[in-house]
Amino acid sequence: MAVDLARETALKTLYDIMEKGAYSNIALNKHLEQPEMNSMDRAFITELVYGTVKWKLSIDWIIQQFSKVKLKKISPWVLNILRLGVYQIMYTDRIPESAACNESVKLAKKYGHSASSGYVNAVLRNIVRNRDQIPYPDGNKEYERYLSIKYSHPEWMVRQWVSRYGRDFTESLLVSNNEIPDFTVRVNTLKVSRDQLIDELEANSVKARKGRYADEAVILENPSSITKLDAFKKGYFQVQDESSMLVGIVLDPQPGELVMDVCSAPGGKATHLAQRMQDKGTVIARDIHEHKVALIKEAADRLGLAIIKPEVFDALEIDNNYIGKADRVLVDAPCTGLGIIRKKPDIKWARNEKDKTEIVKLQTEIINAASKYVKPGGVLVYSTCTIEPEENEEVVRRFVENNRDFKTVDISDVLPKELDKKSAKEGYIQLYPNIDGVDGFFIAKLVKGDK
Repeated sequence: MAVDLARETALKTLYDIMEKGAYSNIALNKHLEQPEMNSMDRAFITELVYGTVKWKLSIDWIIQQFSKVKLKKISPWVLNILRLGVYQIMYTDRIPESAACNESVKLAKKYGHSASSGYVNAVLRNIVRNRDQIPYPDGNKEYERYLSIKYSHPEWMVRQWVSRYGRDFTESLLVSNNEIPDFTVRVNTLKVSRDQLIDELEANSVKARKGRYADEAVILENPSSITKLDAFKKGYFQVQDESSMLVGIVLDPQPGELVMDVCSAPGGKATHLAQRMQDKGTVIARDIHEHKVALIKEAADRLGLAIIKPEVFDALEIDNNYIGKADRVLVDAPCTGLGIIRKKPDIKWARNEKDKTEIVKLQTEIINAASKYVKPGGVLVYSTCTIEPEENEEVVRRFVENNRDFKTVDISDVLPKELDKKSAKEGYIQLYPNIDGVDGFFIAKLVKGDK
């Protein structure tokens, strides 16, 4: 009895993620390389993997309601087969319940012991029969736990957000984190206009429309095998979320300037800066890892950008060659990534309550080092892809307190009018997926005083 190739591949990928701690995107890329797969298989596998990872906590809760065996006693292969089955039954509309059950049983026969298939069949069919009566924690008595289980987020994370934002905002945020984000690309305006790119994509059966905020943004509605498109190969666009594009808009580099991007890989922001500079001047694009610096060079070459200088350099170190010389410096700092859970759901499970302490220390050291490069009258932009104030406003506030020659400046004049937030006049903006429809992102702009 042959197993379904797509589901088996999804199972192997999930096993790598759940049991071996692999990153979901890396594990997927590895398993999607099989030549016998078509684009539909790859899309289905991607949906199964990301969907199961996203809903893991809720799925495990459901399994436990119908299994007499505790989760920790279930073999990892069988548990992940159950997770895949429950995801198909509970969180998809187009997969018949019978197919979800039958294909899971086939996998259990191959990857479990003799009794596994009967166990998997019994659990899944019981869930199918009772899917509308699944008991969840009482929201009146255990509100944070209820939200945690219902929306599949760690309870500590929910508890912190409820304390900070209140119940309604938190529930809205959790809902948004479980939605599929827009797939956004940045048009390379040095080669083609936005309208021309949209026309070319449409001619290749890729539905495209203008983005929400940035003039360079294009949203693709049915992306598949993007890197195989001629428009990609010719350097007409770069994959980048709009919130990330806003970083370049706020930094506002000018042609002929010296710009430093100290945490640059994989190069989305650096290539945007060079593009906005009309490929005139210099962009020093750095990362601590050589293989990541190679990605920056690859992107710059494909986009036809000559002013980017990719370099291996530790952002914690100070390069005496550039002290006080840069017109603009970008610190896109390492962070908890809690603003991009929609795209990388495994972030929810990889993080814990103690992570922020070490990360904030790292962020503080990096912004302090990077600030040395800013010349008098120059600009420093600090950004993250998280929504945690400790990593954002508080890092900037402490930096300004300890570096009196820097001050935050009004950014409302460079932001799209749709993002006219009160904080913009104070020099920063915090974006949220549930409010702004883009990745959760923080951007602050500081200027160094003339001496």
